[in-house]
Amino acid sequence: MNLDKILSEIDLEISRLQQAKQLLSEDSGAPAKVKRGPGRPPASSTLLKTASVTPRRRTMSAAGRARIAAAQKARWAKAKKAAKKSAAVSSKAVPAKKAVVKQPKPAKAAAKKAAITKPEITPAAS
Repeated sequence: MNLDKILSEIDLEISRLQQAKQLLSEDSGAPAKVKRGPGRPPASSTLLKTASVTPRRRTMSAAGRARIAAAQKARWAKAKKAAKKSAAVSSKAVPAKKAVVKQPKPAKAAAKKAAITKPEITPAAS
């Protein structure tokens, strides 16, 4: 195939696609899209009418509430049992610590004085 033939086929395909697009846009009857600016769009009249009506709240069946309550009670019981078990294990395994009485440290000056003081040497009689 030469280049001219390929280009003519591409142009033919483009024209077919444009015709299909035009037919589809006419059939839909949808108005052309309007480009909106930045920010929140103003409220339309349909939104104002529906806003005055309160939305219907979802309700839960009694069976659903009972299932949730039973599951929560089971979680509480499990947590309580685990806490009780850990408290029993910790109290048995570790005996109570006795209070340690710390001895007061000697003053630094007294320690220095003791280190500097040397025994006196008496002259030997010869």
